[in-house]
Amino acid sequence: MFITFEGIEGCGKTTQIKRFVERLEHESGVQLVKTFEPGGTEIGSRIRKILLDSRNKNLSHIAELMLYAADRAQHIEEIILPALEKGKWVVCDRFYDATVAYQGTARGMDMELIHLLNDKVMRGVKPDLTLLLDCPVETGLARALERNKLSMEGQDRFEREKLDFHQKVRSGYLELADRYQERFIIIDAAQTQDEVEKEIYQAVRPYVGK
Repeated sequence: MFITFEGIEGCGKTTQIKRFVERLEHESGVQLVKTFEPGGTEIGSRIRKILLDSRNKNLSHIAELMLYAADRAQHIEEIILPALEKGKWVVCDRFYDATVAYQGTARGMDMELIHLLNDKVMRGVKPDLTLLLDCPVETGLARALERNKLSMEGQDRFEREKLDFHQKVRSGYLELADRYQERFIIIDAAQTQDEVEKEIYQAVRPYVGK
């Protein structure tokens, strides 16, 4: 089972993934691997620093796209595919839908190129379920900026984008959720953390034991 979590900056993915994984392991005994993009591997962590460093203002859109593709290629090869082949669940904080929403819809890059790159690096691996944590952009950005003050100084290149950019990211995600309804479940991330956790677990529970 391959589950991905998606959403705009500050939607609460990281917090909810931690809660979900702890609860799933405790209540079901499922063997799983928790990971994230970009940066889920040692090589990827170096790529992540480039992508998120707010000093890299001149990073071109095509370079950004290629760096995400490189990170994903290494991630698939080193973490995701081996875990799935061993029968483990994989829970991933962002995957290729993020590239479509951020670099495609928000950056306006060539969708055909994005899909081509994704197809090449993913080696047939696709999520079984994608949980989209959706909330108003203003809510997410306020949370993200507060978080960055505490723990992510200098790694906020995307948070510094204009409001319109983040609105496009959200629209991109909602378009994907509408197009791939068999895979996406939209979670109202404006709720309390406990309410969001409950809704996520209820969404995944039918897959436990399959």
